[in-house]
Amino acid sequence: MWTIPNIITIFRVLLIPVFVVVYFLDWRWAHEAGAFIFWLAAITDWFDGYLARKLKQSSAFGAFLDPVADKLIVAAALLMVTHTYADVWITIPAIALLMREIYVSALREWMGQQGSSATVKVSFIGKSKTTAQMLALIGLLSGLEYFMGFPIYWVTLGKILLYFSAVLSVWSMIIYTKAAWADLSKS
Repeated sequence: MWTIPNIITIFRVLLIPVFVVVYFLDWRWAHEAGAFIFWLAAITDWFDGYLARKLKQSSAFGAFLDPVADKLIVAAALLMVTHTYADVWITIPAIALLMREIYVSALREWMGQQGSSATVKVSFIGKSKTTAQMLALIGLLSGLEYFMGFPIYWVTLGKILLYFSAVLSVWSMIIYTKAAWADLSKS
């Protein structure tokens, strides 16, 4: 259980309350610091998977905890940006992303119980959705449109990527549902 990848995943889970508290602190760079912590968590997600494969330290515990850690921090970030922006145009894709995560998690669990978990394994579209979603959330959490007087348009890019990830999210949900349909439609 105490492999390097699992320790990194546990670290990511422990970052969640730190991320939330820092983001809501009453100081000038709180949102940027919160976005940095979220970025760090996103990087550790890639890093723990890479190390698990490279060091041959994959484990059942890691296979369970890694997606849970991802979903927890993303759900927290989605709730935080909907609170911060209080805008229906941020809330709609955020809800679509959360609904998809719950739906696909339940679908994977059910397919696993049917012995067909390989049918709904992570796809390229799912990975693309995750990348776009993470970048969108970093941009939206940071709140930056300018940095040291230069336009960087992080928030604008974040909004665009949030919609892009929501579209990919629905698309991947449809793909997973189609792949599982034979099992789902059994009497």
